[in-house]
Amino acid sequence: MVEELLTAAAGTAAAATAYLLAAARVVKQYERGVVFRLGRLHGTTRPPGFTLVVPGVDRLRKVNLQIVTMPIPAQEGITRDNVTVRVDAVVYFKVVDAPAAVINVEDYRFAVSQMAQTSLRSIIGKSDLDDLLSNREKLNQGLELMIDSPAIGWGVQIDRVEIKDVSLPDTMKRSMARQAEADRERRARVINADAELQASRKLAEAAQEMAETPSALQLRLLQTVVAVAAEKNSTLVLPFPVELLRFLERAQQPRPAPDRPAVTRPEPDGPRPAP
Repeated sequence: MVEELLTAAAGTAAAATAYLLAAARVVKQYERGVVFRLGRLHGTTRPPGFTLVVPGVDRLRKVNLQIVTMPIPAQEGITRDNVTVRVDAVVYFKVVDAPAAVINVEDYRFAVSQMAQTSLRSIIGKSDLDDLLSNREKLNQGLELMIDSPAIGWGVQIDRVEIKDVSLPDTMKRSMARQAEADRERRARVINADAELQASRKLAEAAQEMAETPSALQLRLLQTVVAVAAEKNSTLVLPFPVELLRFLERAQQPRPAPDRPAVTRPEPDGPRPAP
């Protein structure tokens, strides 16, 4: 009798152990467990840790709640200003409702990927080339809203969308390079013209000051001679001011005689003799 009881107890313990092994499940910290009993959702989401299910009746599906980084394949499209470009991006999303991610969509990763590609092509067609190159923050926000709208019903939350690269045709790159070069040349010419204008104004002010004080011109001439002589050249080029030439020219011209009053002599009385 005792042996039969021991055998029964051993069998029961073995059956219980086998049941526990078959029913035991471990849900990790970054996961949530969704239990289906006979094909229907049963209970609430299982939290992280040790949990039990009914073997053969319950089916536990684990859903990862970590942020998923999914690259969007490069999409080719035509912008609003008729430029062909290839744009690739990356989307960051996570599951916030595990039962909805399992029930409402067959494969939420594939669904998000296809929605991201479609939205990216739509953004390309609605944007100009300048917006794709310089105003990416606004495009990222618009792309995030387009993907997030249907993803809410899938239990997925879009965390962030970033446009990675914009590939342009070689002809467009050369055209943009020529445009940038022409713009830089234009700015250089404007700067040079502005410098010439400022220099001419300063020279006009200096000439006016020298005209009021002629000795300043001589001092400037002496400073120029000193600056040239400091180089220890064998040949000295001495600038000769035009004003000095004009001064010498005026000095060489004969001065006109002062006007004298005409002297009138009295005429004699009587008729003049015939010549």
